[in-house]
Amino acid sequence: QVRLVESGGGSVQPGGSLTLSCVGSGYPSYEVYILAWFRQAPGKEREAVAGINNGNSKRYADSVKGRFTISRDNAKNTLYLHMHNLKPEDTGMYYCARGGSWRPTSLTEADFDYWGQGTQVTVSS
Repeated sequence: QVRLVESGGGSVQPGGSLTLSCVGSGYPSYEVYILAWFRQAPGKEREAVAGINNGNSKRYADSVKGRFTISRDNAKNTLYLHMHNLKPEDTGMYYCARGGSWRPTSLTEADFDYWGQGTQVTVSS
């Protein structure tokens, strides 16, 4: 049974930092998969935040470039999202996802087949 479990969310003030983790289990060859972080703010649609492929190429939403860094540790089956200079508009539920397709310019939900339950990030003064 494939499982993705996120952790590391919490409440921080604007300008603060958080690191999210996502541990995958229940499937072999973790290193071949595309992994990504999505988020959903209250009343809004889920959006892609960052993705990383099996060659370690990375992609970021324009809104987080320069502030967020995605990384993976295949030996630990773990995906990370290092978030700095957080803003109130970064508030939302953050989900990790596993997929198999790496599009040239975008991260698309339909390309991801397994999702975690999410971890809440709240940025507020």
